[in-house]
Amino acid sequence: MVDKQKEHMTYARAGVDIDGKSRAIEALVKQLKYRRSGKVRMIDLPGQFTGLIDFGDIVLTLCTDGVGTKLLLAKEMDKWDTVGIDCVAMNVNDTICVGAEPISFVDYMAIDAPNPPLMEQIGIGLNKGCELANCDLVGGEVAVLPEIMKELDLSGACLGMVPRDRIIDGSKVAPGDAVIGLASSGLHSNGYTLARKILHQNEVDPFEKFPKLGNSIGLELLTPTEIYVRQVLKVLEKHRVKGMVDVTGGGLRNFLRLRKGIEVRFDDPLPVPPIFSLLGDLGSVEDKEMYQTFNMGMGFGIICAEDEAKGIVSTYGEGAKIVGRIVEGEGVTLPSLGLRYETY
Repeated sequence: MVDKQKEHMTYARAGVDIDGKSRAIEALVKQLKYRRSGKVRMIDLPGQFTGLIDFGDIVLTLCTDGVGTKLLLAKEMDKWDTVGIDCVAMNVNDTICVGAEPISFVDYMAIDAPNPPLMEQIGIGLNKGCELANCDLVGGEVAVLPEIMKELDLSGACLGMVPRDRIIDGSKVAPGDAVIGLASSGLHSNGYTLARKILHQNEVDPFEKFPKLGNSIGLELLTPTEIYVRQVLKVLEKHRVKGMVDVTGGGLRNFLRLRKGIEVRFDDPLPVPPIFSLLGDLGSVEDKEMYQTFNMGMGFGIICAEDEAKGIVSTYGEGAKIVGRIVEGEGVTLPSLGLRYETY
């Protein structure tokens, strides 16, 4: 049971204000006005999870992301062999949202001092992530920055490609469409500042085992981010898809990026894994905060015509479920919990 006397933990109180972040990004983007001349130019499609580059009949995609404060937990657990998977996953899962196939990846590490054994472990994860995504790691950079870095930071960038006539941009999503959820493997690589704050405030040792988890909470939280590439590309070969969403930072609010003028209603969501319930109870975190910080068991979303939905679930296989529908309105709602989100 949640202690009603405890202060409700929020992402902002833990140190990450997602609304403030959005305002800061807006301030940055306002200054990015230059567009190159010549044949190869960007395609301006706001709200996408990856950038698009006009290369004729083939469109290239480019995106970047990192592992975040999950790295601090890896340090506490002295377990570094999976964070490379997270680094790849956070990029390739964004890449496929427009129907693109990831083809090349580069990583970037900023460290205070060289540590060959640690970097070997990170390399194991990077290699595994690229194998799972069928993506070449073509290069990278290791920056030794003792005057700047107190901890290690790991990020990367992914290059993808998609035929121009097969771009999926969400513009055709309409009332009556079905929403399919793909199960996550856990927190993926989002919300760890809040998750770690909850553990620290409750003096929870990351090596402590919880019966509901069947594992130590630290190892559960280090579960690598699911890589959806191969199965989603398989779906795209056989079915018509209108929109896709990588459920990362912002939780359900990511669905607001599809397009305006629709309501994404989750009538039958995927089951919430025990790790989320445990964190919510320990931190007395309200439902609205949980569903806009964590993926809550759904790491990816596919939107399609209603008559395609069952076929897509069958093609994808285990972990896919019809979780909702598109209706007239605006925003994202979860009726069973009375939740509504109207701004990204």
